[in-house]
Amino acid sequence: MMLLVLFLLLCAFSPASAWIPVQDWESGNVTTSVGSSGQCVCHVFLPDTTFPADRVEHMQQVSSDLILEVEIQIDKMVKYEGKMLIYLAQLKDLESRVNILGSSPDDYILLDFELLRVELREFEALVSQLKDSFNSSSPLFDSLYTEIHNMTLIVNQLETYDKSNLEVIRHEFAKLQKKLEECQKDQEIINPDIGNCNHTGILSLSNPLVVQLNYHLNSGYLYGGWGRDSKPIRGNENMYFYGGYNSPGAVYDFYSYSNYDNLILRKASKHIDLPNDWLGVGNNYIVRSNAIYYQHNSPFSMTKYNLTSSAYDYRVISSASTSFSYAYSSNQNLDFAADESGLWVMYASNQNMGKIVIAKIDEKSFGIEDEWRTDVYKQTAGNAFMVCGVMYATRSVDISTEEIFYAYDTKTKQEKYLSITFKKFQEKYSNLDYNPYDQKLYMYNDGYYVSYNVKFNKE
Repeated sequence: MMLLVLFLLLCAFSPASAWIPVQDWESGNVTTSVGSSGQCVCHVFLPDTTFPADRVEHMQQVSSDLILEVEIQIDKMVKYEGKMLIYLAQLKDLESRVNILGSSPDDYILLDFELLRVELREFEALVSQLKDSFNSSSPLFDSLYTEIHNMTLIVNQLETYDKSNLEVIRHEFAKLQKKLEECQKDQEIINPDIGNCNHTGILSLSNPLVVQLNYHLNSGYLYGGWGRDSKPIRGNENMYFYGGYNSPGAVYDFYSYSNYDNLILRKASKHIDLPNDWLGVGNNYIVRSNAIYYQHNSPFSMTKYNLTSSAYDYRVISSASTSFSYAYSSNQNLDFAADESGLWVMYASNQNMGKIVIAKIDEKSFGIEDEWRTDVYKQTAGNAFMVCGVMYATRSVDISTEEIFYAYDTKTKQEKYLSITFKKFQEKYSNLDYNPYDQKLYMYNDGYYVSYNVKFNKE
């Protein structure tokens, strides 16, 4: 019975070139009968000639390969059918969202359109993948391509509608930001004592207040800084600034704002272009008394640009090295800071074996007044800042947590290791500065404006 089944299988699945004519098998006999229980009984009598077992094994292998290939193709069809059902449902949802935007153009924001464009590109990639997998030029695929193209045109057209609506949204967003700040203040219960240092140091930081994405609305601007004037001149008490770049080695312009609302709304800004001779590097700059302090490109030096008079000045720090930067980005060689006791710059030197040196800047002469050598290697720190004459250095704990791990007091020349952890919105940051005017920390966190309230130990 098994031989007969095998013979039938070979006839069904083997290619024609593998058939063996019956006459080549000489003689044989097959009889059938019905058993006592009604079952079919087959008797096969083969001749004495040698059975071609090697050919049978070959045909069995060919049959197995064919069956396996069919199963693989069926499995692919099932998977792609499932994907098609899911993506077709998403495509219908996407179409309905486009229709909503078309019927209510007043409700849109820029991020809605960008998200729609991203999803349309994903659908186009899927159609291309399916077309390649099936090796087909079916009109169905051409139709899908056309529909995706038409929806992209609709999205682009809708985005050109009444831009004034976006201004309304920005104003509402500014109101929400203020409410968020007020809510955070209520929860944190941190009462700043502006201008005073009657404490023993930092006790903790609040949760991060994420203001918004940078002025360019571009997450690719990973490097830069933002904040407010640490010692504002009269009439300029509410001045904020921003400078963002897509390279850690670029400092070529700044934006200043008369108040916080204009910063959020990205309007009424004063754009400051640095001349080619005064381009900078690194992103650890600050604004103090209406002047920007930043790292000059060539010669390597600290530079001061007066926003009132548009005058430039620079000083070379002979011991400062360009070989040492913070852990998160390159070219952070000179780090400017301001606190209740004045203006500072931090850098690493070869003489101090790559460890951070704190230098006090005389604001009148724009020269170095005094220096202190610390024991923390600059390349192990994420950043550093000054509070009441004490330098605090930070480092990464994990992608969402940072730690203030080191402090050096310039008054007592004493250092200590700490463990004050705080949350980050993004993993890396290129600027972290304390502002004595409101006792907040300002962080430029991978393109986002972030700030922290600082709580001091009053014991």
